[in-house]
Amino acid sequence: MNKKQLALFKKKLLEEKRSLEKEYHDLEEGNLHSSQSEFSGEMPFEEDYAASGTATFERERDLSLSENVKDILQKVNEALERIEDGTYGKCVSCGSDIPLERLEALPYASLCIPCKQKEEKASR
Repeated sequence: MNKKQLALFKKKLLEEKRSLEKEYHDLEEGNLHSSQSEFSGEMPFEEDYAASGTATFERERDLSLSENVKDILQKVNEALERIEDGTYGKCVSCGSDIPLERLEALPYASLCIPCKQKEEKASR
């Protein structure tokens, strides 16, 4: 991978990082507001079970989204670290080159396709 390609991936990763940080912040703010309104007496005690179930589902969904964003943000940060230490584009498992097409689709990819497939099979 040449320096120009590396610079483009770094730019892409930094943009992704900013976007994910904003999304994470927004999700966390939403979770904070929903839990505060739930306990501030704004919801009537006699609220029916369907409305309660909907609120619980939405809270769980937002928490799940928040965790997903947090995981991807961690992968982006790790990819930026690999750029800095000169190992970006190399599979962290076997050391082979990760195809540019894979990095273009998933710039924070840390595994080549065969190693990713092995990882997925092992986790089933």
